[in-house]
Amino acid sequence: MLPGSPTPLFGVPERHFVLDAPLVGPWPEGMSLAMFGLGCFWGAERKFYELGDGIFSTAVGYAAGSTPNPTYEEVCTSRTGHNEVVLVVFDSALISYDLLLKTFWESHNPTQGNRQGNDIGTQYRSGIYTFSEAQQVAATASMKIYADVLAEAGFGAITTETLAAPVFYYAEDYHQQYLAKNPNGYCGLGGTGARCPI
Repeated sequence: MLPGSPTPLFGVPERHFVLDAPLVGPWPEGMSLAMFGLGCFWGAERKFYELGDGIFSTAVGYAAGSTPNPTYEEVCTSRTGHNEVVLVVFDSALISYDLLLKTFWESHNPTQGNRQGNDIGTQYRSGIYTFSEAQQVAATASMKIYADVLAEAGFGAITTETLAAPVFYYAEDYHQQYLAKNPNGYCGLGGTGARCPI
């Protein structure tokens, strides 16, 4: 484990580059939170902010490890235990958590363990981090459904971790909405092609 820092090492942009919403709470009344890890967070974040109506804000960061306030370089050593994650702020009256889960499952290959394609390391693992019992129930149910679909398509077992939402550490400024700022930037995400029927 790397020691990290007792305080954040960098600031967070005030506004979302695409949605022009705050990147940090407190959030407006009625907003809900979701958190997912599905490979490199550049492409993962884009999958969610492109969903449109109901998505209030998104941010990328690090979670589910043991190092406080890590840097990107530290996370890339695989010695922090952190995953690259996307925090999604959404209005559940306009977009369902099930649709977020469907987007999560279909946007990556959840059977690869600590990797997504050519991206290898613990920070690329598949993870769902839940903010309520209802989210945990929905995540577990969706995993069972998608596991059957993947098995029929010839894929192996799902390796996705499901945990109560851990502390979210914001990533550096340049990572936020990276692919909107750099349209030709790298995105290593690739789904299985199997649809999640939820």
